[in-house]
Amino acid sequence: VLSIGLLGLAALQTSVLRSVQVADMRTRAVQAAADMVERMHANPAGMAAGQYVIPRQHTARHSAATGMALNDLVDWFARLAKLPDGQGEIRRCNHGCGSGQATWSVTVWWNAARDPVAHGFHCPPRTGEDLRCVRLVLR
Repeated sequence: VLSIGLLGLAALQTSVLRSVQVADMRTRAVQAAADMVERMHANPAGMAAGQYVIPRQHTARHSAATGMALNDLVDWFARLAKLPDGQGEIRRCNHGCGSGQATWSVTVWWNAARDPVAHGFHCPPRTGEDLRCVRLVLR
């Protein structure tokens, strides 16, 4: 009876540790997205020139960014690299990303389960094969 109780306690502890890891990953993803939004607000000229546009699965090298925007993107991708399979996308939505006005969206994806099968990029996730994500929209 004691051994069954100890096994149950070990399973509970494992579950708690997993939940803490998932929460930590989500916190880091939200912080990375929020940091980029703040950086973009601090550089309105770079935003107006479209220097922050970066498609998913690209890096700062693939952008048209220069100066402050390039530095912001390099720092952002360094933060994303600390998430499992961390990736990001910044896009300008001329029709408001669903809001009806010109906006920007900053999206961060990561593999919370560290599952090699996870590969989808729907945000919010639609299936178990989609990576977890956070999307912030700024106007």
